[in-house]
Amino acid sequence: MILLNTKKLAEIIKAQKIPAVANTISSVSIDSRKISPGCVFFAIKGENHDGHDFVKQAFENGAVCAVTQKKIVSDKPVLIVDDTIKALGELARYVRENSSYKVIAITGSAGKTTTKNIIYHVLKSNFKCFSSPKSYNNNIGVPLTILDAPCDSQILISELGSNHIGEIEHLTKIIRPDIAIITTICPAHLEGFGDVDAIIKEKVSITAGLRAGGEFFINGSIKELVDYCRTLKLTFQTFGTTKDCNVHIENIKLSGDRSTFVIDGVTVNLPLAGRANVENAAAAWAVCKNLGISAAQFAQTAASIKPVDMRLEPLKLGSCLVLCDCYNANPGSMENALETLSLMAGQEKKRAVFIFGRMGELGSQSEKLHKQLGEKIAQYKIPVLLTTQGDCAVAAKTAEKCADYNISAGIFENTAQLCDNLYKFVKPDDIILVKASRSEHFEAVIDRLKSLFIGQ
Repeated sequence: MILLNTKKLAEIIKAQKIPAVANTISSVSIDSRKISPGCVFFAIKGENHDGHDFVKQAFENGAVCAVTQKKIVSDKPVLIVDDTIKALGELARYVRENSSYKVIAITGSAGKTTTKNIIYHVLKSNFKCFSSPKSYNNNIGVPLTILDAPCDSQILISELGSNHIGEIEHLTKIIRPDIAIITTICPAHLEGFGDVDAIIKEKVSITAGLRAGGEFFINGSIKELVDYCRTLKLTFQTFGTTKDCNVHIENIKLSGDRSTFVIDGVTVNLPLAGRANVENAAAAWAVCKNLGISAAQFAQTAASIKPVDMRLEPLKLGSCLVLCDCYNANPGSMENALETLSLMAGQEKKRAVFIFGRMGELGSQSEKLHKQLGEKIAQYKIPVLLTTQGDCAVAAKTAEKCADYNISAGIFENTAQLCDNLYKFVKPDDIILVKASRSEHFEAVIDRLKSLFIGQ
């Protein structure tokens, strides 16, 4: 980040008092264990921990000052503000406005992290890039991404996430993108949004912070999204798989844990599973092409991209292949994962097993959407299902009802009981998809499968 001092920091975040001494600031942290000399510690109160309890430790580790929202007794500089999270955002806004790098901001119902990773992987050969770690996409993660970016960065790439109305507009006005992208739209976080129309409006609000002359890319296959952007008279470019998109890919071939497609006459071999990752690559190509990357360069670098942890991540456990997709789940990502499982099982001539948990934050539509999931399970002819009670049981029973083939479904009281019974259902040569929303903690299933097949 750009160099500041404690006096300037106090002005930016509107602290109650300006410190007498202007000590130099070199970095920011919300974790007292990761403090280095010259670092500012922001005390954030979370669900499980309160940063105010660790101010002393932060100073002992070399913090130059602390930002708090309550009085802390210390002989070191403490800047008191009304809200430390808002103060963190104000500091990030100032740093971004006084930095010279370009910002690429990515939002959408799914695919943000993978699209970000592809863009970073391709661009880093030509630019000094900084990318948000993991899924830093909220009102803490986005500011930290800005504040962690090295001063000599040429491009900063960040995700913007949201589970209720107004979050994207707030974040985009902090990060002020030069390029904004909407990866896709599907029913997700309906508890906070209500319906898909509200999701579209929320994602399109990324343009509220778009810099003058900035570029806006959207998924051209989603008619409602395109129509809404036209209604607002926004200037945008589309990416997708049809020739009416401004940037399009063609000749798509899905093959197990990878796919191929053609851009500007050049074949791209993408080592990521699933149709959705082809769409993510199309979004990434639109951005990279805009920044001067050739089709040949894109193809060469994309060929070595690695899967994102817990997002259709293939794990070889002995002779068993597990697709670990435990980070998130909504109707769109569930269908993509099921299609991938069915395709891989058919190509490898192995049995498909679907172990799934609840799709979270779907509000009043949860039961209906889980019933539709059951219909998709039957459509893709998945023979073995393992799940838990509640909405997931609705999905499993619907699949049994709709199936025109032999289907075996195990429905358990909870994840622990499911894990304890895995050995009765799975076989060493299966292809197993494990998918659920993050809140379901289905990493426990992955751990048990590792124990069964490789003794870990």
